[in-house]
Amino acid sequence: MTPDKISKEIEAKFGNQFRTRVNGLLIREEKILMVKHLMGNGKILWSVPGGGMHFGQNAKENLKREFKEECGLEVEVGDFQFVHEFLQPPLHAIELFFEIKSYSGNPVLGFDPELHEENQILSDIAWMNIESIRSLPKESLHHVFWGIKSLQDIGLWKGYFNFENISIK
Repeated sequence: MTPDKISKEIEAKFGNQFRTRVNGLLIREEKILMVKHLMGNGKILWSVPGGGMHFGQNAKENLKREFKEECGLEVEVGDFQFVHEFLQPPLHAIELFFEIKSYSGNPVLGFDPELHEENQILSDIAWMNIESIRSLPKESLHHVFWGIKSLQDIGLWKGYFNFENISIK
C-alpha cells in the first residue's frame, strides 16, 4: 500500500471521530517496549503498545487484548498512570496510560485487526532505552515522550496532559 493510501485508510478507520485508547508502559532493565507505526505520507510514529477500546470491555481488558495483538504478550496491567489528550485532526483521542506490572512471552510484531492484512501500519517493535528515545526525531515520537529525561520520569506523571496539540476552532 502506498503512503498516501495508508493515511487515507487511517483517516477512514480512525479519523473524524472521538476515540478512547489504552496504552501500556512496559519497562524492564532501563528499557521501554515501543512499537513503530507507519502513518502514511512517509510519517512514522513510535509509541507504546495500545489501541482503541471495545465496547463492553473495561480498560484493563482492552489493554491486555492490545498487547496480545500488537506484541504477542500476555500482560498483567498495573496502576493507572495518567491521561493524555491526542488532538491532531483528523485524529482525536483520550489516551489512558497504565503501567504493565509483568508479562509472559517474547515480544513479536503483531497486527492491527481493524486494518486489512495488506494495510498494516505496525512495522517494528523494540526495547528502547532513554538515549534511543531521545535520538528519534520529535515528529516520529508520541508527544508524551518529547521532553522525557529518564524512564523514571514516567512513574512520576499523574493527571491530564495535552502536549503540543492542535485545537479545532
